[in-house]
Amino acid sequence: MEIKSLSRRLTLLTVLPVGAFLLMAGFLGFFSAREVMLDQWREGAIAQLQRAAHRIDMRLSRPIDWIEMFHTASTERGGHLIQEWIIERIRELEGVEAVTLKWSEDQGSQVLPSPMGSRMGVMVRNALSAEPGEMMRFNRGKILEVTPPRYNAERVRETVDLVSELKDGSGKLLGKISVSVRFDYLMQDIISLGWWQSEMACLVDHEGTYLAHTASYMKNRSRLAEEGDELEIRILKAMKDNPSGTVMGPGYPPGEVAGFYRIEYAPWTIVLWAPGERILAPIIRYRAYYLAGAGICILMVILLIRLDTGKTIRSISAISQAARKISRGDYTQSLKEHRSDEIGELTESFQSMVKGLKERDFIANTFGRYVDREIASELLRRPEAARLGGQKRSVAIVMSDIRGFTTLSETLSPERIIAFLNRYFSAMIEVVQTHGGIIVDFFGDSILIFFDPFEGPLASSIQKSLQCAEEMRDAMGPLNQSLKAEGFPELKMGIGIHAGEVVVGNIGSETRAKYGIVGSPVNLTQRIQSVAGPGEIVVSEAVIANAGRQIETRRRLTADLKGFNEEVQLYLLA
Repeated sequence: MEIKSLSRRLTLLTVLPVGAFLLMAGFLGFFSAREVMLDQWREGAIAQLQRAAHRIDMRLSRPIDWIEMFHTASTERGGHLIQEWIIERIRELEGVEAVTLKWSEDQGSQVLPSPMGSRMGVMVRNALSAEPGEMMRFNRGKILEVTPPRYNAERVRETVDLVSELKDGSGKLLGKISVSVRFDYLMQDIISLGWWQSEMACLVDHEGTYLAHTASYMKNRSRLAEEGDELEIRILKAMKDNPSGTVMGPGYPPGEVAGFYRIEYAPWTIVLWAPGERILAPIIRYRAYYLAGAGICILMVILLIRLDTGKTIRSISAISQAARKISRGDYTQSLKEHRSDEIGELTESFQSMVKGLKERDFIANTFGRYVDREIASELLRRPEAARLGGQKRSVAIVMSDIRGFTTLSETLSPERIIAFLNRYFSAMIEVVQTHGGIIVDFFGDSILIFFDPFEGPLASSIQKSLQCAEEMRDAMGPLNQSLKAEGFPELKMGIGIHAGEVVVGNIGSETRAKYGIVGSPVNLTQRIQSVAGPGEIVVSEAVIANAGRQIETRRRLTADLKGFNEEVQLYLLA
C-alpha cells in the first residue's frame, strides 16, 4: 500500500529504524542482564547449598571419623581396650542415640544390641577365637551406608544409621558396627538458616525421595517428579549426572529456578527452589521501564518529526497551492518563508520563478512574443510600461510589406499561405530582434516595427532602423532560394521608414493591453511603405535630417500621400 502523505512516510521511515534499534538493544540488554542475574543467583544458591551440605557433612564426619579409628585400632596391640574406649567416645558424641556391634553368627558370636549401659556391655566376646579380654581381629572396613531417616518409636524421633562392615583378611564378613544419629541433630544447623526457613527447600536421597522439606505442599508427597512437574524431572535428571548445579524451569523468564548440592558423607542432596520473578525482578522491572522509555522515545521522535516536518509539509503545501494558482495565471499568491534550510531555498527559488513567469507573461501580453528580452527588460524599467496610457517620444518607425503577395495568396491553399508566412516572419523576427526593434503587430504580410531611443538620441534609433531594413531586404534572398524548390515565385518586399513623435505605451484595457505606438507618424510610415517598389527602401525627409550622418540615396521622390494635404519629400535608398 502506497503512503502518499510525506509526513506519514517520514514518520514511518524514521520510527521503523529507531524502533527496531531500540527493540534490538532492549532484547540484547534484557537477555544479557538476565544471564548475569541468573549467574549471580546460581553462584549464590550453590554457595548457600554448599555451606548447608558442609554443615551436615561436619556433623556426620564426627562419628564417621571415630568409626575409622575403631577399624584402625583392631590391628594394634591392646586394640580391644582402645576399641572399647572408642565406642564409649562414640556413644558420648552429641546427637548419637545408640551404637550397635553385631558379630556374624557363624563366628560363634552372640548378636546382641549394645544397651550402652556400661563400658563392657557394648560387645560380646568370642570365647573360641579370642582370649579373655580381647576382641576379634578384623581388617579395616569402610562406611557401608548411611540410611534414610527412620522413625524410632522407642525414642520418639527420627534417626539415621551409619553402618560399617568388619571383615577379616580374606574379606569374609565378621560383623557390623552401626551408629544411630538423630536426624534433627544433622539438620539443626541448616534449619536455623534464614533461607531454609524462608525459601522452598528440601533434602532428598539419590532416588529423589523426600527426607525433609520446608514447603507445605510437599507434605503429602513422597518424592520428586511424582506428579510429572517438568522442573522436578529436570532436577532429578541433573542430580544423577552432576554433584551440584542449577536448573531453569520452563518459560521466558522461567517461572521457577532450582539449585542442588550433593552431601559428601551421605547419599543425600539438598535442593533449593526460587520463583523466577523474584530472582529476575530487577530485570523484569528494567524491561518494563525500558519498554516505557522506548515508547516515550518513539513518541518524542514522532512529535519532533511532526513539529519539524509539519512546517516543511505546510511550506510544500503552500508552494503546491501557489503553483496551482500560477498554472491558472494567478500571480497574486505570495509565500512568506524565513528559513535558512533547503525549504527556504526552494521557497526563494519558487518566488524567483514566479517573478520570472510573471515578467514573461507581462512581456508576452504587453510587448508580444517578438520583443528581444533585453529590450523588454529595458521597457519594464520604465514606469509607463506597467500602466495604461503612454508617453510622447520620438522614435524611428519601419513598416514592410511583400509585393504581389495578395495576388499570390489567391492561388495558394490556406495551409500553404500559413506555412509561408510562418517561415517569412521567423526570418524577419530574427533580424528585428538582432537590431533591438520592437514589433508592434503583423498585418497580413506586413510588419510594423519601431525603434525606441529611450533616453538616448533619436539618431541611434534611426541608424538601427536603416540597418534592420537593409538586412530584412537581404534576408529575402536565402528565403526565396528555399521557397523556390517548393514552387513559390521569387518574392520581394517594400520597406518604408519614418521618424517622428508618437505616443508610446500600453494601449487597450485593464484586461487586455498591448505595448505599442499611436500617432500620425505611424500612418505616414504606412503611406511611405506603399510608395516603395519591390526590393526598395524609401525613407522620409525626417529620417535623412535626423540620421546624424549622411545617408546614400538613389533619388529623391515627391509623393502625394493619402490623408496628407501637402506633397511629401521621400528618398529611395541606394
